[in-house]
Amino acid sequence: MSQSNAAVAEPEVKPAEPGKKPKKQPRYHVILWDDPEHTYDYVIRMMKELFHMSETAGKQLAEQVDKTGKAICLTTTLEHAELKRDQIRAFGRDPKSMKSKGSMYASIEPAP
Repeated sequence: MSQSNAAVAEPEVKPAEPGKKPKKQPRYHVILWDDPEHTYDYVIRMMKELFHMSETAGKQLAEQVDKTGKAICLTTTLEHAELKRDQIRAFGRDPKSMKSKGSMYASIEPAP
């Protein structure tokens, strides 16, 4: 799966002791999962509002979710990934879809 559309947040670093390099925090992917209840417009709007993606990047991500079943929206620290996952889950129903009863599903997983 290509990550060309995924936003990447800079890793937070822990304060270093004198003479030691800062330790980078582990990275996590925020994964958006496909479902038949949401439109491309919904995904594009959500990516623009929650991840500040361009219209083009949001459309590419929507297409990737539709074709592969999932897409990486962001790679970041655990705390930030949990926040973004929760924001996707709370985004609400798709007003353009009669089938939509709620938000899309998102999860997080450790980045390799």
